[in-house]
Amino acid sequence: MARALWNGVVIAESDKTEMVEGNHYFPPDTVKMEYFKPSDTHTTCPWKGVASYYTIVVDGQENKDAAWYYPEPKPAAKNITGHIAFWRGVKVEG
Repeated sequence: MARALWNGVVIAESDKTEMVEGNHYFPPDTVKMEYFKPSDTHTTCPWKGVASYYTIVVDGQENKDAAWYYPEPKPAAKNITGHIAFWRGVKVEG
């Protein structure tokens, strides 16, 4: 079981994450979306495609662009379509 925590709150939990480049990608239905707000930030990975970001908000504190996902990844990364990964101080256990 993998869990993502930020600011003392579990924001995602799943036993079916996909591991890519050392990051747990959580299926969308295992993420507590009440803590996420869409961001206008986008980055491009040569083999995964264009990533979109979320800002995480817990108890009024924001962690800008601390979660990312690939809504329409390239074929090589199809297994992580819509899955969400974390960085910027989000602790992932498991």
